Amino acid sequence: MFDHLPSHVAGLTCVLCGASFTDPMTWACPHCGPSSRMDVRYRPAPADVLARFASRPFDQFRYRELLPLPLGAELPPIQVGGSPVSSAARLAEWFGVAGAFVKDDGRNPSASTKDRPSAVAVVLAKAAGAERVVCASTGNAASSLACLAASMGIPATIFVPKRAPAPKLAQLRIFGARVLRVDADYDTTWELSQRIATRRPWFNRNCAVNPYLVEGKKTISLELADQLRERIPDWVAVSVGDGCTYAGVVKGLEEAHAVGLIPRVPRVLGVQAEGAQPLVRALDGDGVLHVEPAETVADSIAVGHPRNFVKALWAARRNGGRFVPVNDAAILEGMRQLAQLAGVFAEPAAAATVAGVREAVARGIIPANATVAVLVTGNGLKDTATALTAVDGPEDVPADEAAIEARLG
Repeated sequence: MFDHLPSHVAGLTCVLCGASFTDPMTWACPHCGPSSRMDVRYRPAPADVLARFASRPFDQFRYRELLPLPLGAELPPIQVGGSPVSSAARLAEWFGVAGAFVKDDGRNPSASTKDRPSAVAVVLAKAAGAERVVCASTGNAASSLACLAASMGIPATIFVPKRAPAPKLAQLRIFGARVLRVDADYDTTWELSQRIATRRPWFNRNCAVNPYLVEGKKTISLELADQLRERIPDWVAVSVGDGCTYAGVVKGLEEAHAVGLIPRVPRVLGVQAEGAQPLVRALDGDGVLHVEPAETVADSIAVGHPRNFVKALWAARRNGGRFVPVNDAAILEGMRQLAQLAGVFAEPAAAATVAGVREAVARGIIPANATVAVLVTGNGLKDTATALTAVDGPEDVPADEAAIEARLG
């Protein structure tokens, strides 16, 4: 699909053996096999790269010297990235840490972090003349791809598992994507989409195999670094499903440090649901992935077979990061606390990050004198049914002023 790499991209490197390749379609290492993953490597950034960043609008394409985009490629007409960061003193107090920040990526066009890799996907698909874009998703990657593809006029086919929430399906259809709801779990759905996509002239947006899309994910931490600079926290926390976002967050922080945006690289905390924690067990155990059934209220991280576990573990070990599991009750509590203490409404998978910081503090992983940034990867309106289980319902009162005054006490 691609004839050559952009001139500022040095090549693709296998994260297992370190072999490098310049064929842009070498997505798995021929020496290490199909489970290997590639990392995009860039030539040294120009000396004036920070000035170049500063001269551009604050969105994810501000960092184009660190993105695998062809020179002059058409960009989406809608803004992706540039999400706000806020200080959250009351949330920090609840965590039991010295300070906290919240970066709300639910402000993206389709209301999730997944818009970042999807934006890279549609830019590359357009440049390559792809007939269609395709992905499998529990919901957010699907809705983001449908949104960005619509903005660029590219047809999209989306595979979703049976459990995908109704609000996310509504997004898919309203953006005009063709939606194939598979009577199966996410892992089976992903396998089907992968086999079908390889037989057609489609651009594959599945981050677990397409190395270019993790580059879009890393822009959330490039932005965080750009926004906080000297105030960059000791830890950055993010929820983990397939492992792609975790790997991207680590890489973005490393590159931000390399070009001089931040003085040091924070450690990264990955949070998984207790009912879907294969990466927790792999990192804390023998380093081997053990596929397991996934069951959690957090549909976006309900992944028992993380397809990018190799890159996620590689990033965690390089960073000195950690993974922790949290149960569904803690996730629902995280939704309430994030909303009531920081004014941010997160979907369950994004709120798992909040629960994870609390758990990491309780375990002594994050010390009380540390600072932490929470990456909120999806808006709570994505799954209002689960949100309603986290809170009490309204108080029903008659249309009578005296009765209402009596109720108010």
